[in-house]
Amino acid sequence: MEMELLRRKTEPVGDESFEKWKLVGSGGFGRVYKASHKESGIDVAIKILHDGVGKMSLCDEAYHMDKSSCKFVVELYGTYQGCPPGVTSPQQGLVMEFMARGSVQSLLEHLSGPPPWPLVCRLAHQVALGMNYLHSQGIMHHDLKPSNVLLNDDDLNAKLADFGLSRVSTSALNSNREKSVIIGGSCKYMPPEAFELSYEPVRAFDRYSYGILLWSIITGGEPYPNSFADYGHVKLMIPKGNRPCCKQIDLMREREGLKELVDLMKRCWDGSPSKRPLFKGCLEVTENVFSKHENGIRDVVGQVLIQLDLPASNRTTTSVASSVPLHTPDESMPNDTVDNDPLTKTQDCVRISTRIMSSRDKAKFVDDNRAPLTQDATMVMTIIDELGDMVHPETYSLIDAKATSQIKMRALYQTALRSGGEVVKAAFYDALKKHQRDLVLRLGG
Repeated sequence: MEMELLRRKTEPVGDESFEKWKLVGSGGFGRVYKASHKESGIDVAIKILHDGVGKMSLCDEAYHMDKSSCKFVVELYGTYQGCPPGVTSPQQGLVMEFMARGSVQSLLEHLSGPPPWPLVCRLAHQVALGMNYLHSQGIMHHDLKPSNVLLNDDDLNAKLADFGLSRVSTSALNSNREKSVIIGGSCKYMPPEAFELSYEPVRAFDRYSYGILLWSIITGGEPYPNSFADYGHVKLMIPKGNRPCCKQIDLMREREGLKELVDLMKRCWDGSPSKRPLFKGCLEVTENVFSKHENGIRDVVGQVLIQLDLPASNRTTTSVASSVPLHTPDESMPNDTVDNDPLTKTQDCVRISTRIMSSRDKAKFVDDNRAPLTQDATMVMTIIDELGDMVHPETYSLIDAKATSQIKMRALYQTALRSGGEVVKAAFYDALKKHQRDLVLRLGG
């Protein structure tokens, strides 16, 4: 009832309504806090806009979120005006539903790969449902990517978030083109036509972004992690037809619905906007695919929640997806199957440590041991110094500013190790072995 009253308030809600503030995220738009609504005890997310973002932008975003209220869009409770902890000047913001499980982006990072296949299918369908509803209301999202698809606490259902770049699209008189005021979004999820100076966004922008998002969910990866190091390269290559690499998908064992989702993905990222399917058409594919796996969703969600709740040091270094067998009973077990026999693991470590490792082996070691390396590597800045020019100066400063070795390692994985590919990971392995040999040997390197 209290949150219902908050929803009906037309004036901003102040500090007197909230307690237990905690900063949980930040970005180009501003900062996001978790806070508790005093009267109801319900946790909310409070999004504070940067000082340079005008009141009109806040009103626009609130209007669009309120207009787009549905099951698959994060709910808006009201607006905020006050001083969060540690801030002395009045701030403006939005009070929203708190999504306790983070985003699809954080899920992929925690799992070090794609989710179990039934969850992949449900995420693809729920995002399509949310986007179809937005477009039916004349609203573009304009920044669709894994970090803007949030997950709830109980069952990892997905909701669309961050309408900071969304705009109402309207048909111009005597024109078939849809108009929008601002061009934005994250460059790796932008369609080729969006890099033209004269481009005016249309709904096909979101359809292209959905195609790249599908690739990320299916593979668990970051699009263009090695080839596209900066905006200038992305701007040059995407209009030439470059798209995320599908070799990993091609090597996947056959799973029901994979072919249909990959076909939809490629149609969505077509270079011609007119060939990209409407979200209503996307729904026909995703609903059919998810219906084949709906009965298994409860079990795999339970597996993922258990994995997410484990301390970082206890998480498996193999994606949860690999614990769901992709082979038939007549087939031999795949190489990435989790083996819980300590003796077998010890023997495997001995075999690895007695051979010369290639760059690919070193990169795989770094990927497979992300959790224990993040937990136990201590000489992070010394190792980064060994990498030299492989780590951009701004990235170096960002990592150096982190408070603990664990946070530094997490930042290194999210930046240089993600974008630098096999070469940087191999160099990291060599530096790690030089400065923390015992750790490498303990992990089988």
